[in-house]
Amino acid sequence: MADLIKTKYPMPTEKPEIRAKNFNEVAFGYTEALAKSEAARCLGCKVPACVEGCPVNVKIPDFIRHICAGDYEGAYAVLKESNALPAVCGRVCPQETQCESKCVRGRNGEPVGIGRLERFAADHHNASDPAPAAPPVKNGHKAAVIGSGPSGLSCAGSLAAKGWEVTVFEALHVAGGVLVYGIPEFRLPKTIVQKEIDTLKQMGVDIETDVIIGKTLTVDELFAQGYEAVYIGTGAGLPKFMGIPGENLNGVYSANEYLTRVNLMKAYKNSSTPVLHPAKVAVVGGGNVAMDAARCALRMGAEQVYIIYRRGEEELPARREEVEHAKEEGIIFRLLTNPVEILGDEKRFVRGIKVVDMELGEPDQSGRRRPVEIAGSEHDIECDCVIMALGTTPNPLIKSTTAGLETQRWGGIVADENGLTSIENVYAGGDAVTGAATVILAMGAGKKAAEAIDAKLNV
Repeated sequence: MADLIKTKYPMPTEKPEIRAKNFNEVAFGYTEALAKSEAARCLGCKVPACVEGCPVNVKIPDFIRHICAGDYEGAYAVLKESNALPAVCGRVCPQETQCESKCVRGRNGEPVGIGRLERFAADHHNASDPAPAAPPVKNGHKAAVIGSGPSGLSCAGSLAAKGWEVTVFEALHVAGGVLVYGIPEFRLPKTIVQKEIDTLKQMGVDIETDVIIGKTLTVDELFAQGYEAVYIGTGAGLPKFMGIPGENLNGVYSANEYLTRVNLMKAYKNSSTPVLHPAKVAVVGGGNVAMDAARCALRMGAEQVYIIYRRGEEELPARREEVEHAKEEGIIFRLLTNPVEILGDEKRFVRGIKVVDMELGEPDQSGRRRPVEIAGSEHDIECDCVIMALGTTPNPLIKSTTAGLETQRWGGIVADENGLTSIENVYAGGDAVTGAATVILAMGAGKKAAEAIDAKLNV
C-alpha cells in the first residue's frame, strides 16, 4: 500500500555555515531507509504521466518498484535501459519541471522524489563496485561523436549498446564537457562523472581527448576515415555579454571562464591556476550557471556575493533548490536590478557596478513580464569582480569548416526531430542545436539521434 504522506522525505544536506566554506557535495543522498520510504509514496500508476515528462523516457514506476522491494540492482538496470548517466541526472536534472511535474502525488502535496531515488539507485550500484558487464557484440558499423558532454555521451552510449563501434572526440583534455568544466564539485562530484564515463568505456566506447573538430580533423575527414555517421554534440560554449561600458576591465569574467578555472583547472584546490580572489563579487544573471558561479565565489573566499537579476524571484530561471541553497549560504539577491556600467579604478580594475532598478511590465514573447527601467533609480554596488552569467551560444568552428551545414542566425545547427542536419548522415543535438538548455534534454537528443542513426544505417 502506498505511503500517503504529502511531503517528500527530506534530503540530508551539509549545514550551510559549513558547506559554504568547502567544495564537498551539499546533499548526502538518501539512506536505504529513506529511499524505501520515499519509493513507497509512488502510486505505481497504470498510465504513468511521469514517464512522458522524462526526455529519455525512463520507466519510472518500474525502477521505483524495485527500490520498494529492496532490489537496488534491479532498479539500476531499469534506469540504464534508457539513461546513460543516471548518477549525473539524479543530481542535476530539473525533475521538478519534467517527470515530477507530471506526478499524480503533486496534485495534493509534493510529487514523489524521482530524482532523489534515481541518484540513490545509481550511487548504490556504483558503491557496490560491480564487475563490468560484457561489451555488446559489434554489428560492424562505425560512428563518430563530436563532444563528450551529456548529449555526446548519451548518443555514444546508445549506439554502443546497439553494437556500434563509437569514437568520441573531445576538444578538452578531460572528457565530460559541461559536467566537468561547468557544474561545480559541490553539486556534481567529478568522481561521479568519471564513473559514468568509465562505464561507457567498458561498453567499448573510445574517447579521444585534445581533438578539436574543425582544427585537428574536419567532419569530412571523419567520413574519409570510415565513420558512417557523425553526431555533433558540441554544446554551447560561447559566452554572451551585455555590451555595456566596462566589460573589458580586469576582474570581469564570463561564467564559463570562471567556472572552468575553478572546476576543470582545479583552482578550488589551491592549484597554480590563476584566478581572482575578490572580496566582493557581483554575478549578473539568474539561472543555474549564475547560482553555480556565485556559490563558487563564496567558497573561493569572497566576503560578499551578489546575484543581480533584472526580474523578480518568481521569474528566476534557476532551480528552486539551487536558489534556496544559495540563500542559505548567504548569497545576497539584488532582484529587479539591471547593470548599466561596470566601474573601474585608475588601474583598470573593477571597483563597482552601476545599476538601475526595474519593474515588471507586460509579458514579452517568452511569456515573462518584460522588465522596465525605473527612471532616476541609478545607484552603485561596490564590488571588485563581476561574473557575467547571461547564457551561451554554439561555437561557430564546425559550421565554418563544414560545407553545407545549415545553421540558425544565432548559431544553432539546424536539425530535424531526429537530429538529422542538412548533410547526409550528419546528426546534431543538445545545446549545439537548441542553445543552452538542460543536461537531460541534451541527453534525450543524443539518444533520439542514436536511434535514428541505427534505424537508417544498421540494415
